[in-house]
Formats: sequence, structure tokens, C-alpha cells
Amino acid sequence: MGDVWKALADPTRRRILSLLKKQDMNAGEIAAEFNMTKPSISNHLNILKQADLVDAEKQGQNVVYSLKTSVLEDILGMLSDLTNRGED
Repeated sequence: MGDVWKALADPTRRRILSLLKKQDMNAGEIAAEFNMTKPSISNHLNILKQADLVDAEKQGQNVVYSLKTSVLEDILGMLSDLTNRGED
């Protein structure tokens, strides 16, 4: 779970996740939303993939990224458990 917290700690990666919440996108489409180099965006996408927060699927010459909600649901469940005192 450490990779997830590291991934979510960065505002650029949180913004990428917000973009992917709306629609699947390829790396070029994601990069167009930011004022940074494509290699920097690629690094952020790799961190998100390692944290299992995004899926990457090769479609022709593009890699299309999509949001994976299962890990986020696990985190929300864990946080909910931590905030419900004495309700075991």
C-alpha cells in the first residue's frame, strides 16, 4: 500500500487520476493537459501503474490509460474502518 500513498501524494498524479475518471486517455492526450515534458508525464504514469491505480492497454501505436477503481475502493474501505470508532 506504500506505493499507493506515494502515488497519491503528488498533485500531478492526482490530476491525472481526475482526468482518467472522466475518460480513458492516451499518453499524448494526458501530456497535453500539463506544462511538462512527455518523459515527466511518462514517469508519473509509471508510478500510477506500479501502484495499481491505472491500467495501460496497447491500442495500435498508442497506450491507452484507464482508472482502476479497485485499489481506491480498498483505500476508502480502510479509511472508513479507521474512522468508525467502536463500531466493530
